[in-house]
Amino acid sequence: MQTYRIARAARLLGVSDDTVRRWIDHGLLPVTDAVPAEIPGDALAARAVALAEEAKAADDLLSSARNRFVGIVTRVQIEGLMAQVDLQAGPHRVVSLMSAEAARELQLEVGSLATASVKATQVVVEVPKV
Repeated sequence: MQTYRIARAARLLGVSDDTVRRWIDHGLLPVTDAVPAEIPGDALAARAVALAEEAKAADDLLSSARNRFVGIVTRVQIEGLMAQVDLQAGPHRVVSLMSAEAARELQLEVGSLATASVKATQVVVEVPKV
């Protein structure tokens, strides 16, 4: 079973090391007996799913898209008919190309809260070399 150190787990979940430590202290994440303590991969995956469900429950929007990234707009570049909008969702940078009209209608600006919905027919999954 894959295990993760606290700092790596925090980066994967998009939270601080201290938050992961608090979750461990409150029994929300188990740790191994190893020194330093590590979090089992299956427990980390379950916590990630729970966090996603909590975010979904707080949303007042229904969608068929399953790949949704809630984040903060970090860049809006409008040129002519098109706009590029960058969104930082935890450790993920999502870039959207849309019409300039849509960007203006959504009143997107740096610091805006937004959700990127991704619907793709092909998704590449990669794993680290062993």
